[in-house]
Amino acid sequence: MRLPLRITFHGLPRSPAIAAAIREKAEKLEQFHDRIMSCAVVVEIPGRHKRKGKEYVVHIDLKVPKGEIAVSRDHHEDIQVALRDAFAAARRKLEDVARRKRGEVKRRSRRAAD
Repeated sequence: MRLPLRITFHGLPRSPAIAAAIREKAEKLEQFHDRIMSCAVVVEIPGRHKRKGKEYVVHIDLKVPKGEIAVSRDHHEDIQVALRDAFAAARRKLEDVARRKRGEVKRRSRRAAD
């Protein structure tokens, strides 16, 4: 993987298996945008609620030329599902940025806006 990756855990112990899954998913993001400068992933368990039990929150911050992409997927009881949802949202946003960069996004004509 070429991009610098920073993984942080809050409220739960560092897990090599989760870190490996994050690394794998972050590497796949490079397929959708070739100029990602950095990626920071934060996995946390916010204040625990008595009825809900453990719920994981995943934040992803990607730096690309001329911008930043931030994704937050909150509250899921399964860490793998929380990771999947967060990285899927990051992928969609990266695809949008890449599309705009290539000029594939249609612009609304002035008439259509009226």
